[in-house]
Amino acid sequence: MSTVSSHVLDAALGRPAAGLGLTLYRREGDGFAPVRTGTTDSDGRVAGWTTEPGLHRLRFATGDWFATRGTPTFYPEIDIVFDAADPEASYHVPLLLSPFAYSTYRGS
Repeated sequence: MSTVSSHVLDAALGRPAAGLGLTLYRREGDGFAPVRTGTTDSDGRVAGWTTEPGLHRLRFATGDWFATRGTPTFYPEIDIVFDAADPEASYHVPLLLSPFAYSTYRGS
């Protein structure tokens, strides 16, 4: 099985985005089915999630996270779709986040 992890950083404040909700989905038929739901730890990380190979969507609940801080945001949810094709690989999907911008890349 593939493993999936993420590290979310609040780029505006320069610190981890602790307590941010994430859901991992896997493509099934014409849609996506949830695989795992969790929350980033105090260092802004989730790790050790396992999944079968295939197309996946990682949804970050940024609107809820910013709302608890009294900060408006333009992106209430961020979806990153990626192909976890190799069943032996680890897939790290970092997110650099601010209220009005975000960036991601294939991490290691």
